[in-house]
Amino acid sequence: MIKNDLIEKNPLRVFGREGELLKEGEFGAVLARAGIGKTSLLVQIAMDSLLKSKNVLHISLDDPVTKVCMWYTEVFKHVAEQYNISMIDRMWDEILPHRFIMTFKVDDFTVPRLEERLLDITEQGIFMPQVILIDGFPFDSPVTETLRGIKNLASDYHVPVWFSVLTHRHEEPGPGGIPARIAESIDCFDTAIQLSPETEGIHIKAVKGTQEADLLLDPETMLIKGKQ
Repeated sequence: MIKNDLIEKNPLRVFGREGELLKEGEFGAVLARAGIGKTSLLVQIAMDSLLKSKNVLHISLDDPVTKVCMWYTEVFKHVAEQYNISMIDRMWDEILPHRFIMTFKVDDFTVPRLEERLLDITEQGIFMPQVILIDGFPFDSPVTETLRGIKNLASDYHVPVWFSVLTHRHEEPGPGGIPARIAESIDCFDTAIQLSPETEGIHIKAVKGTQEADLLLDPETMLIKGKQ
């Protein structure tokens, strides 16, 4: 199976507009409780862009580079097994140069520091991101101003940005069913997807900006699949 086949068969296409989940400068959020699959879904979103030869900058505020690499390796291995991909090493070698992993300590992550790091890699021609993922961004304090700063950077670099958002079982949802953790800053986001455990798997629910779809995360592989 070639890369185009994987792109066409990606279940996330049902959420997208003209095949893309987000447009340039837009924000997307993946919301879930701890251990439910936020990072796995982010990696699968990234993988879709990598297969399209788009440069993906993965920013982790939780995990070291080695652990982020393991996420990508595991997801790609499961995808290869699911679709019986031949020449898996060759395809991996083709997409890997399009990924760049950047880590911050949570307390050190600020818009000026992010801008400085972006300038470091872009002005030297090391990497020019076309999609940015931010995993582990803390939403447990007022963050609207920080998000607006990142929004300005996204606009300057013409990139969509995805965030993982940690939610909690005990928190009552805000208006429209938006989880309380992100309700205050939901206007900053164009798309929001929530992961909710169900009997048959982890339901992928459209919360904002996308149409509803019957999709699940397989609890064993954490790959996206349609409901049976």
